[in-house]
Amino acid sequence: MRLSRLALLLTGCAVMALTAPAAAQEVPVIIDPPLAPQVGQPPVVIPVPGVDAVEPHELLPPLVVPADDPPAPPEEAVAPPIPAIWAPVPVDDQGRSAYGLYLSGRLANIRGDRTEGAALLAKAQALAPEQPSVTEEAYMFGLFSGDLEAVRRLRPAVRDNPLFSEAGRMVELVESFARGDSRASLAQLRAQPFIEPYGDAVRYLAPSIAAAAGDWDSALAPVDAPATHIAGLILRQQRAWLLEARRRHGEAEAEYGILMAMPAGARLFGLNYAEFLERQGRGDEALPVYDAFLATPLSDSRAALGRARISNRKAPPSAPTFLENASEALMFAALQNSQFAIQAERPDLNRLSTIYLRLAERLHPADAITLQLGESLSVAGDVGPARAAFSRVSRTDPLMYARAQVYLAQGLAADGQNDAAFDAFRRADAAARAEPAFALALANHLNNVGRHEESLTVLDRPSLNAAQQPADVRFERGRALEGLGRLDAAENELWAALQTVPDNPTLLNYLGYMWVDSGRRVDQGAEMLARAHAADPENGNIQDSLGWAQFRQGRYEAAVETLEGAVNKEPANAEIVDHLGDAYWQVGRRREAEWQWSRVLTLDPDAERRAEVEQKLVRGLTAPAPTPAPVSASQP
Repeated sequence: MRLSRLALLLTGCAVMALTAPAAAQEVPVIIDPPLAPQVGQPPVVIPVPGVDAVEPHELLPPLVVPADDPPAPPEEAVAPPIPAIWAPVPVDDQGRSAYGLYLSGRLANIRGDRTEGAALLAKAQALAPEQPSVTEEAYMFGLFSGDLEAVRRLRPAVRDNPLFSEAGRMVELVESFARGDSRASLAQLRAQPFIEPYGDAVRYLAPSIAAAAGDWDSALAPVDAPATHIAGLILRQQRAWLLEARRRHGEAEAEYGILMAMPAGARLFGLNYAEFLERQGRGDEALPVYDAFLATPLSDSRAALGRARISNRKAPPSAPTFLENASEALMFAALQNSQFAIQAERPDLNRLSTIYLRLAERLHPADAITLQLGESLSVAGDVGPARAAFSRVSRTDPLMYARAQVYLAQGLAADGQNDAAFDAFRRADAAARAEPAFALALANHLNNVGRHEESLTVLDRPSLNAAQQPADVRFERGRALEGLGRLDAAENELWAALQTVPDNPTLLNYLGYMWVDSGRRVDQGAEMLARAHAADPENGNIQDSLGWAQFRQGRYEAAVETLEGAVNKEPANAEIVDHLGDAYWQVGRRREAEWQWSRVLTLDPDAERRAEVEQKLVRGLTAPAPTPAPVSASQP
């Protein structure tokens, strides 16, 4: 198969490519069971679905802040006892039963609309507070959807679940701080240590809370975590800001010196350091820092604004407030957790990141937080909330807005909403016209939907059609030319791209398949596809390409084995299933071939493939697929 993935190849827009959500957001459905429980029946107890505990990661010892006051007594549980008979069935003012609301909430969550699901579950819980499973589920989805009021209301009822209860305690701590009651937040910190996985996030919040409450000794305590640990970097940035707030500028610069000496610290906090230098009247020292960020493949608007301020002798940005400090600390806690989720191959752990980011928004709403929230929701599979978050990113920062629109477009394209996706890609391109990454994302989408002439128009812009073009630009141009039937020109572009990254499996697959399928260089293409498969053996599309090459070489038994493996990896791909049917036919397994071809018709093939398969079901393959004579052109 020609395309082994729809993500872009290299750097550029590849940094923006996420696993696309799989389901479209739909109108919420309210379900009521046809029969209500009758008097005398056993009480209704709704089972709790399995919920995996979030695993701790890269942990430091639990946060312990010395206590000035004795811990507050634990709250009493508020859930009433389960009644012996559940009658009359509780209904809301619209006549919807608690059980119907519960089922509707579960359905909304399955469909990816966790905000609507959380609201429905909260209504079900309000009608049936004695049902512990409903309470826990309403609480859990309230956390994920950002319904912090529901979390605070329900926390006493989930005290027996430490993972849930501690999340609620963290919500209360942040809520007190956001309301301006930093002393209450500090008292909550000192009441008892937070259990993992919340310990790191609370540790990052603690300095700003202590400073706001006037406890500067605790706020400015030296960082004992090593600078090689992400916690050490985050806490040093927090301490640098607070030292600046106390006008202890030399000590603040010493912390920045440690941060800038570490590659990760310079990458994460370099712009903070440059803004600090501006506030110290040292714009000439800030300029090289801004320039380093502007030299990256996807430059940063914040760096551009900083450079413009210095050039135009404008006032520097204000120092961050305590709430901004704390909000950024939660952003980095979310980032740390998301990195762990990637390493552990557990995308579900991104739900903890969404909790941190919603709390960060509560402290200090900002587009950067909203964008990161959308990313975490998307990776966790929460389709509707992710799109809502991306749509909330404003145009204030053009690059940030453009990134949000690309994420939004990718999700829409994955759902087959190609026109809506095109509009979002176009908005991204218009917002950041000078950035080639967004133009490349637009060209990629146009190629994906067969609008190859329009893709070439974008790719011919001076920002993309320049000397020393990166491989991903040449790849997209090659795709467009191949789609237009201009095979010689396509071959030249793809070959030039491959010289830049000779072991890239996507390029090897695309050019190798084109050579095999067109008959231009079957043996050379087959060799390239073998290399691509060796580089990415779990990719079913590449494995299909290799199997098709074996078929075109007349190696039908080998093709059957290869294509069977490809179908196991991509069972719903019409092209791969069709190829396997052809291979079965050639080795005499006629019934299996017809069964595979019949399956193709159930997999929404394009019109051309449907017509071909229908003919094969009537006539079979009367002769082996011919391999055209190779072209006489020289090696590209």
